[in-house]
Amino acid sequence: MKTIKTSEEYLLSSLTREDLSTDPFNQFDKWFKDALASDIKEPNAMTLATVNADNTPSARMVLLKDYSTRGFIFFTNYSSRKGRSLLLTNPYAALVFWWEPLQRQIRIEGIAHKLSSKLSNEYFNSRPRGSQLGAIASQQSQTLDAYETLENQYKELDQRFRNKTIERPDNWGGIVINPERFEFWQGRPNRLHDRFIYQRDDKKNWQIERLYP
Repeated sequence: MKTIKTSEEYLLSSLTREDLSTDPFNQFDKWFKDALASDIKEPNAMTLATVNADNTPSARMVLLKDYSTRGFIFFTNYSSRKGRSLLLTNPYAALVFWWEPLQRQIRIEGIAHKLSSKLSNEYFNSRPRGSQLGAIASQQSQTLDAYETLENQYKELDQRFRNKTIERPDNWGGIVINPERFEFWQGRPNRLHDRFIYQRDDKKNWQIERLYP
């Protein structure tokens, strides 16, 4: 077996209990704003992990489009693999943000819900026309015989909707992940990283605990 060796040492910062907000959403907002202010490209990129009917996990990168105390929102084709898993099979999901320049990671676990049609329509209408057409042309996660087929479908839609308003298709929209657990990770020297979790107690109050790295 060939061992992959890394020499990266995490020296940038630390994380203490006193540093943390009592509210995990506020703590996320603070760290997310730090990521926005850094040189990270697409700091809203996050890994989304789902589980299908056969208990097989699947993970992919998606883009966070909004967040608040109601949850974390991304948009997708509801007929895609992730859409079917979350809305038809198993609503539990996990999100991971990795911001290497800040030596920080955030993990979020929660339950998925379909975003309201009103909010999905608002976001769809704000997208560039090409992205709107692409959302309709792509039968996401289905087998595609050739790239030219997709291009031709896009061109046909482009002609069909020329000088017309493009309405959001029913199988495309937002999904919101309502968190039940947060973990904030800060890299430290000698792999003695700082890890804190937020979990709700029986009274739905957020409790904070430090974990071994």
